[in-house]
Amino acid sequence: MHHPPTSDHRLLRFATAGVDVHHHTAIPEQAPVSRGELDALHAHCVALFALLDTHTGTTRPLAPAEAGHLHAARIRLWQTCDALHDAYHRAPRADGRRPTREACALRLPEGAPDMVICQRHSTTSGRVRVIATPSELRGTPTTAPRV
Repeated sequence: MHHPPTSDHRLLRFATAGVDVHHHTAIPEQAPVSRGELDALHAHCVALFALLDTHTGTTRPLAPAEAGHLHAARIRLWQTCDALHDAYHRAPRADGRRPTREACALRLPEGAPDMVICQRHSTTSGRVRVIATPSELRGTPTTAPRV
């Protein structure tokens, strides 16, 4: 049976449409992704992670198999957030300078406003450490129900 979308579903559809419009209209041709774009993508993915995290928790007691798939999606999304954070710190700064390999390896903060992405990432990583095992974070998450 098809259920009409709730206002929450409509908000997700608007967010999806916004990302799609941005993809087709706001990305310059032949230009590498900017730090601002990487920061915005990271914020978007962290918000999606939080949404999946909530859905996984509320689904698990009623539908553990479905929750297993949501958990796997949540871990993959975190892996995406982590990769976007790394890409941000390797992208050129506004002045054109690139971070040194040593600074990237040490994950040295670059100061405001660049710290915002790090604060967001650090806050979310605390939740990830609660819900995921190190092996899940290193490999491909399984869809087996977690107890």
